[in-house]
Amino acid sequence: MPNSRKIGLVLGPLLFLLTINLPFELVSENGDAVIGVALWMVTWWITEAVSISVTALLPLVLFPLLKIMPMAEVGANYGSPIIFLFFGGFVLALALEKVNLHKRIALNIVRLTGTTPNKVVLGFMIATGLLSMWISNTASTVVMLPIALSVIRLLIDDEDGFTTDDQNFALAVMLGIAFSANAGGIATVIGTPPNSVLIGLLENEYNIEISFLKWMTLGLPFSILMITIVYLVLVKWMFPNKNLQFKASRQVIDTELNKLGKLSAKEKMVLAIFGVTVFLWIFRTVINGIFPALKLSDTIISMIAAVAIFAIPFNLKRGEFILQWPDTERLAWGILILFGGGLALAKGMSSSGIVDMVSNAIAASDISVLVTASLLILLMLFMTELMSNVALVAVLAPVVAGIAIGLDIPIVHLLIPVTIASSCAFMLPMATPPNAIVFASGYIKVHQMARAGVVLNFIAVILLILVFQFVIPLFF
Repeated sequence: MPNSRKIGLVLGPLLFLLTINLPFELVSENGDAVIGVALWMVTWWITEAVSISVTALLPLVLFPLLKIMPMAEVGANYGSPIIFLFFGGFVLALALEKVNLHKRIALNIVRLTGTTPNKVVLGFMIATGLLSMWISNTASTVVMLPIALSVIRLLIDDEDGFTTDDQNFALAVMLGIAFSANAGGIATVIGTPPNSVLIGLLENEYNIEISFLKWMTLGLPFSILMITIVYLVLVKWMFPNKNLQFKASRQVIDTELNKLGKLSAKEKMVLAIFGVTVFLWIFRTVINGIFPALKLSDTIISMIAAVAIFAIPFNLKRGEFILQWPDTERLAWGILILFGGGLALAKGMSSSGIVDMVSNAIAASDISVLVTASLLILLMLFMTELMSNVALVAVLAPVVAGIAIGLDIPIVHLLIPVTIASSCAFMLPMATPPNAIVFASGYIKVHQMARAGVVLNFIAVILLILVFQFVIPLFF
């Protein structure tokens, strides 16, 4: 075990004990206890002393013991509707992956964009970004990476060897896949876990509902813009390949598609369920307007899809279904627990007066709204380079809500750009799983990722400040 993990393992509970045994009160008896639990959780999350999902279970143990909240109230956060929204999304993603539909979609997008070097980079990025809207950014990167490596190997084995242009192309493809996986998830509620943590906080604490469609009207354009900027920065500025020409990439794509064969009956069934689910998510408010008694919610739609995947037989005689329960061994249960822990911590901060204290302190100060928003976006984006973005949003979102109340602005105006910032970590391999996966390919050095990433980080900060100032008020 690395020393950082050993230190974190001891430091977390030590900070907790010190905080709850201070000779004076920081907020209140309950408030100090919540701060102590938060410090313990943050320390373990940053150092990864234990699994981040195990850390998220601490409120279940500590909140009842410290009389912050009874067990039933703490446990309710782990069964919040938003968790089941994400569970349904995970099940859909499992089905897409099991029948290889995600790979077929990705390959067809890459084939459609063309075979010149820059178009190949663009194709990989569009395909990865689109997949990342619906399945985890890790899965979308894992799908695209072997195909990209096949194309890169063609350049290594050609007559002129692995030239500078070849190297630049390889870097652009690898980084393009990782960065578009990060940015693609911003587009939908289920695309990346921080989005769901935010939606859950707003529903649980403030009775504010953001529908699947409403999020997409903001998230999708931002995601498209960010992926476009990533593409231009990589191929036009950082890693240009002006003299590179090859046509064999089309052969690689066609070979991979031929391996998949024709669209199977299972793929068609999953595609139909997926299509109906997305349709219901997008047109839910219209459907509820026509049939008010239905009262469809995004979570109900998500769970209908999940049950359908398990319950609609593919072959009734043989008792075949698209997914069987053992398939859920690959489901990201830890992320669902992480959501619950984040929501429980937010509830504790709210009920113990910490959020009120933050909002009152901000209200009493004379800080510019724009400066505060800019600093919070910058803080979130660069902190997420070093720790889990889900854990970070879980800890900071309730505090940011308090700051928004203190500034006397709608909390969604501040929370949305700050949450999106957590998905814009482009600088370091450890920042996100896609960054780590492409770094492990061996074609990228840390300084190369950092060089492109720091530029994109600052561009993302500027874009999010503009979103806060000019765009968010139009939507919310």
